[in-house]
Amino acid sequence: MSGEPLSEREFDDVADRSLRALDRAINEIPDGVEADLQSGILTLEFEDGIKYVVNSHRAARQIWMAAERAAWHFDYRPSEDRWVAQKSGEELWSTVEAVLSRKLGRAVKLAR
Repeated sequence: MSGEPLSEREFDDVADRSLRALDRAINEIPDGVEADLQSGILTLEFEDGIKYVVNSHRAARQIWMAAERAAWHFDYRPSEDRWVAQKSGEELWSTVEAVLSRKLGRAVKLAR
């Protein structure tokens, strides 16, 4: 992570804003998935009962995602206003779009 680490309050604000935006965007997808955001945990539930989870992890100052038997830990980059997985370089929104596209069997583009 570049620069000074986010304070707890800054992290909570940016993580909450990001999760709310993802929740809104995913709930605009016509069929196949429902998103539910509760207490910093965004649960994506599919018609077959499978669930993916995206949540804020305050202690690590990261957004974590578990989907497709894999896990991502995204760090916030304030200068770019985006969340990026340290290990892979993947960006949060494009990663969510990719896993949703694979799961739903069609291209998913989320409105940002």
